[in-house]
Amino acid sequence: MGGGQGGEGRPRGEGEVVRQRRAELARLRELGRDPFRATRFDRTHLATEIRDAFDSLEGSSTRVAGRLTAQRRHGKATFADLQDSSGTIQLLFRLDGVGEKKYGQVAELDDGDIVGAEGTVCRTRTGEVTVAAADFVLLAKALRPPPEKWHGLRDIEIRYRRRYLDLIANEEARRVFQVRSGVIGSIRRFLDERGFLEVETPMMQSVAGGALARPFITHHNALDIDLSLRIATELHLKRLIVGGMERVYEIGRVFRNEGVSTQHNPEYTLLEAYQAYAGYQDIMELTETMVARAAEEVLGRLKLTYGGKEVDLTPPWRRVPMVEAIVERAQVAPEELHSEEAARRACQRLGLPAAAEMRLSTMVNNIFDHFVQPKLIDPTFIVDYPTAISPLAKAHSDNPELAERFEPFAGGMELGNAFSELNDPEEQRRRFEEQARSRLAGDEEAHPMDEDFLLALEYGMPPTGGLGIGIDRLVMLLTDSSSIRDVILFPQMRPHPK
Repeated sequence: MGGGQGGEGRPRGEGEVVRQRRAELARLRELGRDPFRATRFDRTHLATEIRDAFDSLEGSSTRVAGRLTAQRRHGKATFADLQDSSGTIQLLFRLDGVGEKKYGQVAELDDGDIVGAEGTVCRTRTGEVTVAAADFVLLAKALRPPPEKWHGLRDIEIRYRRRYLDLIANEEARRVFQVRSGVIGSIRRFLDERGFLEVETPMMQSVAGGALARPFITHHNALDIDLSLRIATELHLKRLIVGGMERVYEIGRVFRNEGVSTQHNPEYTLLEAYQAYAGYQDIMELTETMVARAAEEVLGRLKLTYGGKEVDLTPPWRRVPMVEAIVERAQVAPEELHSEEAARRACQRLGLPAAAEMRLSTMVNNIFDHFVQPKLIDPTFIVDYPTAISPLAKAHSDNPELAERFEPFAGGMELGNAFSELNDPEEQRRRFEEQARSRLAGDEEAHPMDEDFLLALEYGMPPTGGLGIGIDRLVMLLTDSSSIRDVILFPQMRPHPK
């Protein structure tokens, strides 16, 4: 029997196992049995379908296909595990079942080979649901062995760089991405049912706005202009609100030229949704209801564990003003959060970075991140941020120093950002001009001036509530994943060391 030695998945050049498999492939081709000749296989059932419906399928014929992950030979019978997208089913090859010639070919199969089999659904003496093969076909030859079934991929770098090996070896990895797909589908259904229209906005923009972040720059050769990869979809979606599309959303990639960490990837998936004639209180209700529904639909529960701590997603979520949270946790006076000079003194007193070029939003966020965020385990809306750090949010009518803005937190992690959108074009211009001065002073993350967006606002935008949710972090929470790389199929990695 081929079988083959498992491994960590590192490219091993022409090692002995690989050389043997290449030689076997050449022999099969010489015999006219090219294992890559098949163009399709008519599969009737997935592995889990057979197990789940065993009572009705027992004794009937089925056709299955997938990857061989283990083989066990017992005289004139060979057992093999066949893995497909749903799970694993046992195959049984018997000499009297497939015939002498075909049974001889079973010994040529290696772990990792892609096989299609036709046979009868049965249960072995040990109670294992099995397909007793009457025939099989080799659909693709694996020239390299898969990772060891029982040990999986111990090297986390290989898990991320060669996700296909991670998916072969780790059932949990496959589950995470099934949850991710289910969450995105649930969010789409929720917003569609509420009358939102899914739209698409440009990924390459002349002005990258809608967030305080440094963009990636690319060059358009035909137009001979530099363009930025979008850092948010906000300003284009709000243009659509101006145009009369009163409820819109987009789920798509955004790109931010920043560091890589367990909670940051340079490109990530962002949901942004905008609802005309709504304020940030309405968007809070939408957010908690949408997240709770996604958890219920995909996980079947609202109580889950993240990082060893229980998180209860049941609405309504707690609401805490940002200034109140910082004053309570960091013992900072409210007035210290409204000017750069005061915030710098507070940071110096607290032992946090306070460089002269550091902007107010960075210092306030550093205080919050250090003293408050780790304590926000159960879902919490931190509300009413200082206007000075919320350039696109509408100010409170009774306190212009505070913005109608909130961020949802859970598991000690920020999940998004939302506010009552600023729709006064003159006030928006004033705030853009403040950001422009910061850019001239060297702040590459300050918001750029966007004259076309200001022009759109001058045509009139109704009161609007907006929401941004990081899909990757939400999936981290729902799957108890400690790193954002665990929930992105192909995360950004440093170049492989030479």
